[in-house]
Amino acid sequence: MKTHEEMEKSEVSEMETNWRRALADYKNLEKRVTEEKTEFAKYALSNFLRELLPILDNLEKAQEHLKDEGLQLVITNFKELLKQEGVETIEAEGDNFDPRHHEAVELAKGEENKILKVLETGYKLRSRILRPAKVIVGKKFASSDSVNNPQETNSN
Repeated sequence: MKTHEEMEKSEVSEMETNWRRALADYKNLEKRVTEEKTEFAKYALSNFLRELLPILDNLEKAQEHLKDEGLQLVITNFKELLKQEGVETIEAEGDNFDPRHHEAVELAKGEENKILKVLETGYKLRSRILRPAKVIVGKKFASSDSVNNPQETNSN
């Protein structure tokens, strides 16, 4: 049987343990909120930047036909601004297809799983994908003889 003094010591010990847990939880909460704020600040512009990408695409398409120095300067400045905000181009042509960074829009005869052509440039903001690169991916197709005449191969 516990004495009154032992019961008080036990209660104080329990309250002290609970206080330490609450303090640790609060510190963890502060740390998590700080991390979330940092993450939010990093990616807050991502939707706006994503909306700018089609404008850059159109400027580049216009430049392909016009070959204008002024337009090239605008494109260069536009890309520099995106780079300052942490936007990077996703390199694709000649690489292996990676569904995390590329969107296959067509398969063509070529080396298996190799990107043959980039139809639309992809971009990422730091480690997050803003827009995957739209690409044509190489595939080895079965020979046309065995596909077109399956009975010939079975009759042998």
